[in-house]
Amino acid sequence: MKNFITQFSRVFVGILFIISGLIKLNDPVGFSYKLAEYFSEPVFNLPFLAPFSLYLALFLVIVEVLLGIMLLIGYKTKFTIWSLLLMIVFFTFLTFYSAYYNVVKDCGCFGDALHLTPWESFTKDVVLLFFILILFANSKLVKPLFFNNSFQNALVFLGLAGCIIMAYTVLNHLPIIDFRPYKVGINIQKGMEIPEGAQMPVVEMKFIYKVKGVEKEFSEKDLANIPEGAEFVDRKDKVISEGFVPPIHDFTMTKDGSDYKDELLLEPKLLMIVTYDLALSEEKGMLKLQKLNQDAVSKGYKVIGMTNSSVEEIEKAQKKYHLNFDFYSCDATTLKTIERANPSIVILEKGTVKQKVHYNDIQDLKF
Repeated sequence: MKNFITQFSRVFVGILFIISGLIKLNDPVGFSYKLAEYFSEPVFNLPFLAPFSLYLALFLVIVEVLLGIMLLIGYKTKFTIWSLLLMIVFFTFLTFYSAYYNVVKDCGCFGDALHLTPWESFTKDVVLLFFILILFANSKLVKPLFFNNSFQNALVFLGLAGCIIMAYTVLNHLPIIDFRPYKVGINIQKGMEIPEGAQMPVVEMKFIYKVKGVEKEFSEKDLANIPEGAEFVDRKDKVISEGFVPPIHDFTMTKDGSDYKDELLLEPKLLMIVTYDLALSEEKGMLKLQKLNQDAVSKGYKVIGMTNSSVEEIEKAQKKYHLNFDFYSCDATTLKTIERANPSIVILEKGTVKQKVHYNDIQDLKF
């Protein structure tokens, strides 16, 4: 019985680590955004680590995949199980902190393929910790799958090589599988719709009044009983339930204070150049954009830029790269969700995503 439980734990933990790692390795840039969120001030306040988020993301996901492979084949059992234990203890603390203080809404454990609430993420890590402790207590039962050391070494090396090749491919092109709400075939207008009968958000409003020099909170029901002479100070809204949130909810196309998305998303031929931050955009990609603009316009496309940069940054980029198309503003997080490369190109047909390419693959666009 002990051996059965140990082997089950071995397979369960190994496969889960491989799947979780590969999903994040499919989109390491997206995982790096999640790490940067943990490094931000509201969470751990480690801003000096933010510039290294992508490197840390790549390291973590490759280690995650390799540890899963090593556990399944029984490679260096003691080292592997200790590494798994240390990693899961760290992530269990991370997800508990995130859930308890409600600072990160999604841990990014399975990328965009599966969104878990903070407490669901913590529960998942507790379950994994339980099975890894079983492995730790019965490590002598975790025998090598192949007794030829050279073959075992070759399998781990092939796993590492495969991870590196996959990482290089997705970083220089796009994720192999797109799990995001803006993937090809999705209609943006429909993605923003709230179905009839959907659960609406529940918000509790608290009104703060100064009564005889002391600040006191009053609910909506108490407003009729506020003492005479009380001075209004502030209002706080506490979200009890978020209700239904459509997959696309922060998409805008603003320019000069007006949102043009309803108009632009009706264009039969719209080419969006997405660059969430022009100051951080890759020069190699930016240099290709004016030629792309000319080619697209000649084929009947309306070309626009999408960014979260300031007017000054937009004007600077237009002058530097000789760009003569208009830029519209959108939230940086939304733009990072639409596409990972900076810049990247998205072709829309009346709001439906028809094609998305990395700036390295502009030649693959099908106008």
